[in-house]
Amino acid sequence: MSTNPHDSAIDEDAPGPPISVPDSADTGEGGKLKMIVQLVKKCLGVKDIAAMRLSLPASLLEPVPNLEYWNYLDRPDVFAAINDSDDPFMRMLSVLRFTLTKDLKFVHGKVCKPYNSVLGEHFQAHWDVVPNHYKPQDMEDSPRDSIGVASEVASVKSGKSSKSTRSGLSSFTKRKSTSTAATSPQPLTDDANLAAQVSNLSLSSANEEPVRVVYLTEQVSHHPPVSAYYASCPSRHISMSGIDQISAKVSGTTLRVAPGQYNQGIFIDLTGGPGEGEKYHITHPVASVNGILRGSFYVTVSESTIITCEGGKPGHKFRTIIEYKEESWLGRAHFLLEGVIHTVFDSDPDHCAEWTKVKHVPHNRVVAAFDGSWRGKIRWKRVGTGSYPTEDHAGVTRSTSSSPSPSHVTLPTPNIPAASLSKADVAYNFVDGEWMDLIDLSNLFQLPKVVRPLEKQHPRESRKLWQNVTDHLVKKEFSEATKEKVAIEQRQRDEAAERKKSGAVFVPRYFENDLENGRSPLTAEGEAAVKEELEEGKSTDSSTPGIEKASPT
Repeated sequence: MSTNPHDSAIDEDAPGPPISVPDSADTGEGGKLKMIVQLVKKCLGVKDIAAMRLSLPASLLEPVPNLEYWNYLDRPDVFAAINDSDDPFMRMLSVLRFTLTKDLKFVHGKVCKPYNSVLGEHFQAHWDVVPNHYKPQDMEDSPRDSIGVASEVASVKSGKSSKSTRSGLSSFTKRKSTSTAATSPQPLTDDANLAAQVSNLSLSSANEEPVRVVYLTEQVSHHPPVSAYYASCPSRHISMSGIDQISAKVSGTTLRVAPGQYNQGIFIDLTGGPGEGEKYHITHPVASVNGILRGSFYVTVSESTIITCEGGKPGHKFRTIIEYKEESWLGRAHFLLEGVIHTVFDSDPDHCAEWTKVKHVPHNRVVAAFDGSWRGKIRWKRVGTGSYPTEDHAGVTRSTSSSPSPSHVTLPTPNIPAASLSKADVAYNFVDGEWMDLIDLSNLFQLPKVVRPLEKQHPRESRKLWQNVTDHLVKKEFSEATKEKVAIEQRQRDEAAERKKSGAVFVPRYFENDLENGRSPLTAEGEAAVKEELEEGKSTDSSTPGIEKASPT
C-alpha cells in the first residue's frame, strides 16, 4: 500500500517537561498502584493534565487505541432507532435513550488509560445491527428487557466478516467486562453456543434485517489533543459528529474530567424520514474518576446534560435536562439522575438556555419526567397530555399546561421571564401518566465492532500504528511494549521538529481544519472513507442482507 503524505505528519509535541513515572519492576496490582499514586502526586497543581505531555509505562495502559476507545457508539442499535417515530416527542425520547447508552463502558467496564493518539492517526469501523426500537406500550405487557435484548443477539449474528478483526469479546461471551483490551482478532461465538446463551431472551426482532452504522475519527491536533469524529446510518437517515477534547485536573484524590475548549458536545442530524431536518445537540456533563488511592477506580457524573432540538417541521420543539445528583464522598455512590422533557417555543429567549436544572423549568412547560440510576434502571412518565400525539398532530405534538408531581422532585415555578411565554392550549383537568421503564443499563453491554484487517489499513490507522505495542501488552511483555511505545513517541517529536524546521503546516486527512463550530465537516477523503466502510465486506459476505447502499451524506 502506498504511503500518503498525510501518513507521516505529526503535530508538535506539548511544551514543557513531560509528566511521567518510572516503570516498576513489579507488574502486579501493588506495583501498578504505587506508580499511579506517584503519578497523582506529580499532577497536583497542574491546571490541565490533558494539555501536558503525559508519558506512562506501558504496564499502566489498556491495549486499545484512544480513538477506538472513545466512539459514543457502545450501542449502535439504539443510535439507529432514533428516527423511528412520527411523533417528535418520541424522537426526543429516543435521543435520550441513546444519550444514556453512549458510554456503557463506564457502567460495566473498568476505568482504563488507552494509548495517547498521535496527530494524523485515524480509526474507522462499522456495526451491522438491528435497530433497537422502543415502544412504551410494549413495556406494560412484556417481561423482556426494556431496551429489547433481541437486537443485541441479531447484532452479533449479523456482524460476521471472515476478513475483519474485532475488538473485545461479544457481550454474551464476556459479561463482566466491556474492556476492548484484546485487539487481536477474536473469534465469534458459534451459533450453537450463542443460541444456548440467549435461549431465555425474546427474539421478536431477530428476523428484522440489519442496517449498517459506520464510524470515522481522526486526531486533528496534538497540542491540545483534539480529535474529530463522524458516524452515520444512511439507511435510517441519521448522522452524528463532533469534536473530542477533554480537560482533566486532580482535585484532592479525584481526577475531574470536563469537556475541553473545542468540545461542544454531540451533534445528531436527521436527513430524511419522520424527523427530516431535525438537529439534536447533546452536551457533555462533568465526570470524576474516584478511588485512586485505593486502586479501585470508578466513575461518578455531576452537573447536567442538555439535549436540544432545532429544525424539522414547524411548531414547538422539545428540550431535555438530565441532572446528575451530587453524592457525598463519605457515602456510597448511587449514580442517581433525574430529569425532565419540556417544551421550547420560537419566542423563548435563547431557547431556554438558562434552564440547566430540573427546578428551573416552569410547571406548565414539563411534558415528561424521569429518574433512576445511570448504571441501572431508568423510568419515565408522561406529565399531562403534552407528551401524547393528537389525532391531527401532523408530526407536531401540542403544548400543554401541566403541573408535574414526580415522587423524586418538586418543580417550583422560577422567576424567569421566559416562563410567561408558555402557549398553553389544554385544560388543567388531566391525569399524570403511569411510570414506565425507559431503559435498564445494568442489562446492556457493548456490541462488538467490525474493523478492516490490518493488511488493508493505512500506516497511521490506529490498530496498525499500535500493533507492536498491543501484541507485547497482550503477551504481558511490558518492557518490550514500553520500548515500542517510546519509539512512536520519539518519532512524533522528530517529525514535529522537522515540520517546524521546514515551515510545514499539518492538514487533517479526513476532516476540515475547523474546530470553532464544535464539529468538522468531512473532506473528500473522509467521504470516501465512509463510503468504503459502508461497502466493506458486502461483496464476500452474504450474511448482511438489507443494508442499503447509500451516500455517506
